[in-house]
Amino acid sequence: MATEGARTRPKAATARRAVVGRLSWGLADQAASSMTNFAVGIFVARSLGPAAFGVFSLAWLTYGVVLNVARGLATDPLVVRFSGVPDTSWRAAAARASGTALGVGATVGAVCVLVGLGLGGRLGPAFACLGVALPALLLQDAWRFAFFAAGTGRKAFVNDVVWGVALVPAMVVAARVGSVAAYLLAWGAAATVAAMYGCFQSGILPRPAGARTWLRDHRDLGHRYLIENVSLSGASQLRAYGLGALVGVGAVGAVRGAELLLGPFLAVLMGLSLVTVAEAARVLRQAPHRLARFCLLLGGGQAVAALLWGAALLLVPDRAGELVLGGVWASASELIVPATLGVAGAGLGTGAAAGLRALGAARRSLRSQLFASTCYVTGGLGGAAAAGAAGSAWGVAAATSVSSAVWWLQLRSALGERRQNPISEVRTL
Repeated sequence: MATEGARTRPKAATARRAVVGRLSWGLADQAASSMTNFAVGIFVARSLGPAAFGVFSLAWLTYGVVLNVARGLATDPLVVRFSGVPDTSWRAAAARASGTALGVGATVGAVCVLVGLGLGGRLGPAFACLGVALPALLLQDAWRFAFFAAGTGRKAFVNDVVWGVALVPAMVVAARVGSVAAYLLAWGAAATVAAMYGCFQSGILPRPAGARTWLRDHRDLGHRYLIENVSLSGASQLRAYGLGALVGVGAVGAVRGAELLLGPFLAVLMGLSLVTVAEAARVLRQAPHRLARFCLLLGGGQAVAALLWGAALLLVPDRAGELVLGGVWASASELIVPATLGVAGAGLGTGAAAGLRALGAARRSLRSQLFASTCYVTGGLGGAAAAGAAGSAWGVAAATSVSSAVWWLQLRSALGERRQNPISEVRTL
């Protein structure tokens, strides 16, 4: 018995080190992604001013909607069902999932180009250029999901670093043009470099022809994740457009500026499923009784980190803030407190969301996300109507806190159901 216990301890220690290693690469990748998005946002905000930055923000938010469509249909099922599977199964799944993401980018991108050409004005060129960039943007994101599903987060990190390096000369060229369209094309050009490098890293070419098979085989998860993801990003889009209509485009720029100040945590939240869903799926298979604790540590850590970051932002002097955001700082700095509380509430809920994804409880996660999105839009627009950009930020902070409680209630119920009827979500092709 003593010998058996001694053997078990090294195995447990090895397993813990493996988890820490995968999470560390996940954090490193998210840090690289966060810094890239943060740098782009800051550079554009300083170069364009509040009004033009508001237009750029609307294009960015539209990208967020399309990104979540691709994730729901392609890469979310990949992470849930092909994390830690044999290499042959992973490669076949990654080829089809990345092909599906590429197909989504090409299809929606074509629509964006047509809409942009029809709109004209300030928004038209921005949406047309976004459409050109979408296929590469979605394919690059798909490689990141695929690498984390395989447990090779180092490759995802390297890919994001390549994207960041490619952005430097692209943004320099865009700055000489000085338009929203130029910055969007530069962003897409850098993503193209990273997407092509992802093919080299994986040794896999995307298979758009396999998209139909992929969608059919995973429609039980994909359709629900699609609705769930689109409701999340669509709520942000509705809030942005509503805020612009009620208060003005400058208010959209102010809210986006406040989000940029919290950028490291917002980027982590947006891409959290890259690491946490795959890791939660492993915890579920290896030690299901630890899943709830894993999710609590994950969500609680996010919330505490966001609060600490927000507290540090309050100490930033105006002169330093103006160096970072330029003319956007004055309006954005007034929203730091409610924006921080909103991110902390969302961070707490992401722990429960990761658990529901790992369990494959698509109905419960969809129900939670629809409720959260409804609260987000209601709070954001209701607050905007009552008190402008500040009211919108406080409304969102209240909405995320309520929504977080719903996510945890749904996870508790899903764990109870699994104890009565355990089902594994891992598949092979």
